[in-house]
Amino acid sequence: MDWTIFWVAATFATYFGIAIWARAGSTNDFYVAGHGVHPVVNGMATAADWMSAASFLSMAGLIAGMGYGGSVYLMGWTGGYVLLALLLAPFLREFGKFTVPDFVGDRYYSDTARIVAVICALFVSFTYIAGQMSGVGIAFSRFLGVDFNTGIFAGMGIVFVYAVLGGMKGVTYTQVAQYVVLIFAYTVPAIFISLMLTGNPVPQLGFLSNLKGEEISMLHKLDLTVQDLGFTSYLSSTKSNLDIFCITAALMFGTAGLPHVIIRFFTVPRAADARLSAGWALVFIALLYTVAPAVGAFSRLNVISTVNETTYVTPGEDYAAKAAALEAAGERASPAWFENWEITTLVAFDDKNGDGKMQIRGPAAPDGLENEVTINNDIAVLANPEIAKLPDWVIGLVVAGGLAAALSTAAGLLMVIASAISHDLCRRTFFRSMSDKAELRVARLAAAGAVVAAGFMGIYSAQLAFVAQVVAFAFGLAAASLFPVILLGIFWKRMNREGAIAAMLAGLIPTFAYIWHFKIGAGKAAGPDQWLFGVSPEGIGFVFMISSILIGVAVSLLTQPPPQDIQDLVEDLRVPGTRRPHGPGDAAMPPAE
Repeated sequence: MDWTIFWVAATFATYFGIAIWARAGSTNDFYVAGHGVHPVVNGMATAADWMSAASFLSMAGLIAGMGYGGSVYLMGWTGGYVLLALLLAPFLREFGKFTVPDFVGDRYYSDTARIVAVICALFVSFTYIAGQMSGVGIAFSRFLGVDFNTGIFAGMGIVFVYAVLGGMKGVTYTQVAQYVVLIFAYTVPAIFISLMLTGNPVPQLGFLSNLKGEEISMLHKLDLTVQDLGFTSYLSSTKSNLDIFCITAALMFGTAGLPHVIIRFFTVPRAADARLSAGWALVFIALLYTVAPAVGAFSRLNVISTVNETTYVTPGEDYAAKAAALEAAGERASPAWFENWEITTLVAFDDKNGDGKMQIRGPAAPDGLENEVTINNDIAVLANPEIAKLPDWVIGLVVAGGLAAALSTAAGLLMVIASAISHDLCRRTFFRSMSDKAELRVARLAAAGAVVAAGFMGIYSAQLAFVAQVVAFAFGLAAASLFPVILLGIFWKRMNREGAIAAMLAGLIPTFAYIWHFKIGAGKAAGPDQWLFGVSPEGIGFVFMISSILIGVAVSLLTQPPPQDIQDLVEDLRVPGTRRPHGPGDAAMPPAE
């Protein structure tokens, strides 16, 4: 039996069945699952929504490739979720709206502010979903044995079916199933590999334990190995301390401004449930995040030990016969997993010295040889079971887990995009008389269009950076544009609509321009000496977040304060159960500008 086909088919059948069972019948179901999701269920769904392809596929890959330098993603994303859970989630649920632009529009009594918030949400969501679709392409390309672009198109079809049909109600319960799949898919291979290398069944401890039969820890052995090959020490980073701090901060504050994560807290019945579900989500997230450093270390050591100094077997050759002949001659053939992944174009070999041997080398290789092997960091988790020669059912489970991680977040992002267009732009701004049925139709059409756009963006983004790096850009945009107006909107009643509009634009425009210039435009070959304060595009969102907050505060102090009832609303918002009703049809709501 082909276990990959079995696991993928079984999990997808489950997702489709849930989407049909939980099909949204109203906009309330489509946007916020009727506000009726249990905190534990919502915590699990939030964890799946949060642990995207960047977490499942790319974070361990970045740690594998960068060592300590890749840990900024682990620290930033984990700390950011704590910040969101304690600082914002309960108050946003108390406000009682559907979306982040909904909050901005009503809190700042302005259609203009709502439209600017929609633009910010779309920039963030499309950047984020591009990374997810890249992850989908990686998983599907290996599963189907096709190239990366074809894998993305296959994933687009899957997301289209269950996200467009079920809305947030379907997505919520689908994400619960996806969490179960992805957490088993991530931890089971890690346990196997930890046992094989160190004899310790706990991966979090295994990569710190001694290797079997050796008096040296697995992590120390890896560090010595990479340094012997000319790479930077696995336990150090090439980034400056300032850049590390800014990337970590951008990821943290960006988390607290991500629309697709915030919207999850609108699905529970009460503000207290929002805080409770955030706590459960942290527990579920920790099950994966504490394993990621071990997975990255295992992958790096396994890749080097199986590929380096092997004789390349050309795709199409009789692999078994060639490998046997090489073994008889006392040589090793390039591993079968490398040949399998070559189809996807995510690994490659360039025989620069013509000796037929595969050399993995760093910039400071002591033997002077150039690196001949290119391996995309994003395959670390998916390829690791094959590299370690684990059973086929484990390999199939990991592919299903990678797809679950990417698809769960992609679905959540589609809900943000659909609601921003249908609810915030159409019903709340331009077509106020739109019926519930018409709004639901527009939401589904918007989600369908977003799937297509996201697929093509995923193809393009894969040429620019790894999945986690693309996703980091979305966090920077969210930190600079949405986080300041949410934070000040909750905790400072003097913040007004002029300040909010100025803050969002002052955060979004320079952050996007900076990322574009150094990743796509004329400065993409530039190094740290040409970056602003030496801060990379991944971390610049934090710098512009500070300026965004300062500009928002300054503009608010120089213009008229908000109406008194808006100031009362902000005071009430921080006291559970006392919030006065505001919104469409509420008597106290001031007219939009």
